[in-house]
Parts: sequence; structure tokens; C-alpha cells
Amino acid sequence: MTNQEYYQKYLDYLQFERKLSSNTLLSYQENLERFETFLKGKSIQNVTKSDIEGYLKFNEEMAEKSRAHYLTVIRNFYNFLVYEDLINQNPCETILMPKISKTLPKYLTEEEIKQLLDFPLNTPNDYRNKAMLEVLYATGIRVSELVNLKISNINLEEDYIRVFGKGSKERLSPISDICEKYLRLYLEEYRNTLLQHKNSEYVFINTFGNPITRQGFFKNLKKIAKVQGISKEISPHTLRHSYATHLLSHGADLRSIQELLGHSDISTTEIYTHLVNDKLKSDYERHPRAKKNGN
Repeated sequence: MTNQEYYQKYLDYLQFERKLSSNTLLSYQENLERFETFLKGKSIQNVTKSDIEGYLKFNEEMAEKSRAHYLTVIRNFYNFLVYEDLINQNPCETILMPKISKTLPKYLTEEEIKQLLDFPLNTPNDYRNKAMLEVLYATGIRVSELVNLKISNINLEEDYIRVFGKGSKERLSPISDICEKYLRLYLEEYRNTLLQHKNSEYVFINTFGNPITRQGFFKNLKKIAKVQGISKEISPHTLRHSYATHLLSHGADLRSIQELLGHSDISTTEIYTHLVNDKLKSDYERHPRAKKNGN
């Protein structure tokens, strides 16, 4: 088999058996193409541990997280080949993952969320953006899940949306009354204007009558944040982090938050306990009898 045939066999497995999303598949494909470029024609069968280490060194100008991702892709690729009896041993087996410095996710305070969401509504685009932001903050869904939301996924009578996350895993996300209000307003009064007589199963539409993209929504969010005087760097994921942090600070159970966010591993959700603990510590230090440094 050629290297390309090995790669394609693995990508087919990820697509049809693991059912990974198109974005994740594209990321894996790009990583494998980068690896192939580095190999300069060397056969997959003959790759050694030192080749893999050379590949990581080749990418050492990148952040540790990116290099760790590259190693994960190659390691999983070779695990697949071993499992399929196409090679005897994984050359990545004894290579340690690059150390990743842990950074806490950025989030907005409840006051900042209120400030962000309280922008003027004048045009169909404004009402669409308002509905999108309310859905993001009410559910904590990923932006990819938001832009792929379909009309059939929404139940405004029961106040929930059906979300298809990573690996096409399905979950139900409850929505708040205010989210339901603006989602209904957008759907009933403004969506048809944006559609311009086109048909679409997708909920959120751009000015050309097509489904809005992640990049398009990110651009709109940045504009709204600037107009509303939000000085923090903000992305759609910031609202996801804010949602989880605010739930936890108001006493929600960590397992429930894991379910709502669609995390497969509870350790991913546990990062939010650090955010809440830091906030509690900061608040406590304002107490007149709190211990101060040097006292």
C-alpha cells in the first residue's frame, strides 16, 4: 500500500465508523498531509521513533498544544494501523507528550454578559444576532453546533433544542424564557426577510439568504462586543465558558454541567471549578479580616 492509501483508510474509518465531524476530519487530514510532507516519500512502514521525534522538532516553533495535537493524530493513526494488522508496532509508543501549560478559559461576568446582550435591535440582522447570542448563553453549545442548528431541532413549546455534538452525539439543551422569546421573534418576524425567498432547513441565515458561517458570526460578535464596550478578548467560546462558570457558581452539579456541555470526560468540565474557586478567593480577600500578604 502507498502512504496515501494508508491515510485514506484511516480517514474512512474516522468518517464512517467514528463518525467524526467534517471539521475534525479536515483537521486530521491536514495534519496527516503535513506529516507526509515531512517524510519526503519515506514509507509509513519504515517510520521510526526518531522520525517522529524529528517531526515534532520540525514543528517546535508551534505552541505545545499544537505539537501535542500533532503527536496525538500520528499516534492514533499508527494505533489504527497496528489494530488493522497493517504494521507491527507503533513508533510513537514511548514518546512523551509535550508539556502543556494549563491556562484557564476566559469568561465574562454576569454583568458583562448583560452588557453584551443589551445591544440595540433595529434590523433583521440585529434580531438574528440577538437570538444567536441568547441561544449560546442559554445553552452553552459550541458555535459549530449553533450554526448547524436546524428548524427541526427546535421545540419552542417545550423550551429545548436538540443538539448534535462531536461524533454526532445527540443531547437536549433546555432554553430560558428570554431565549425562547427572542428565538421565536427572529423565526416568526425576521428570518424570512433574510432568506429572500430561498428555502433552508438551517435556523440562522446571513444577508445573502444562506446559512451563516462560524466566521460570519464571530465577526458579528466582535462588532457587538466593541459597540457594547466589552474590553475583554471575546469569541463564541467565551459565552460557552461563561455559561458553565455561572451555572457552577450558582450551585449547579458538575455532572449536570458535563451533560449540558456535551463533554465526554468529566475532567474537561472540572476546569470550571478552578474559575469559580479563583472568583471565591478574590471575593473573600475583600473581607476586612481576610489574610493579606505580609500580615
